[in-house]
Amino acid sequence: MNIVVCVKQVPDTATERKLNAKDNTLDRDAADGVINELCEYAVEEALKIKEAHGGEVTVLTMGPGKATDTIRKALAMGADKAVHLVDDALHGSDALSTSYALAQTLRKIGFDLVVLGSESTDARTGVLAAMLAERLGVPQLTLAGKVDIDGSAIAIQRVTDYGFDKVEASLPAVVSVVEKINEPRYPSFKGIMAAKKKPVETLGIADAEIEAAQVGLGGAWSEVVEFAVAPPRAAGTIVKDEGDGGSKAAEFLASKKFI
Repeated sequence: MNIVVCVKQVPDTATERKLNAKDNTLDRDAADGVINELCEYAVEEALKIKEAHGGEVTVLTMGPGKATDTIRKALAMGADKAVHLVDDALHGSDALSTSYALAQTLRKIGFDLVVLGSESTDARTGVLAAMLAERLGVPQLTLAGKVDIDGSAIAIQRVTDYGFDKVEASLPAVVSVVEKINEPRYPSFKGIMAAKKKPVETLGIADAEIEAAQVGLGGAWSEVVEFAVAPPRAAGTIVKDEGDGGSKAAEFLASKKFI
């Protein structure tokens, strides 16, 4: 089985994130880049499927040169190889144009199953899996808390507010997973060393037959028109309890329309 996991490098959520004033896009040099947390669950699920059914796990990422750190993390976990889609023309791509670029790349490298995290911590759109499936013309099985494969049939438990729905389809397909699905493994020292020798193919937009007009800032269907730095947090209000602390607290909350 040819399993492809789409992973993304995102700014570390523990650091301050900024937008670039030149084009209103995320300033990726302003914070350390790390693998998106939910992508780790996607990698782990792909590895579990490979262990159960055989095949090969390929990591696919679209991002700048430093995204190789994220690729190496996935390879160290146990993925077999990687494809890095990197090109200056991709800068500023929104979710729609990103789905186009990744779909073109997936057509080139081939797949039986595409696995993604349900969202990224920088954009949180949660729409990429559905967009990919639509572009590729294959079933989408999103928000999976459990995945079962039997031959060419795939079934998931789709997490909902009331429990889960059972969704079934046939391969090839696109699956997105939530954090409840598994516990990602830590890369071992042996895995880290082995990752250095695993193949990483680098592709530009011409290699993947991606039209430049459909990606980047010029091809984006959405844009950040303007932004402002969040104001510093104001000093808090201290309520001194002189027997009427409860009333004062209630009055304060009412003035802020919390109650």
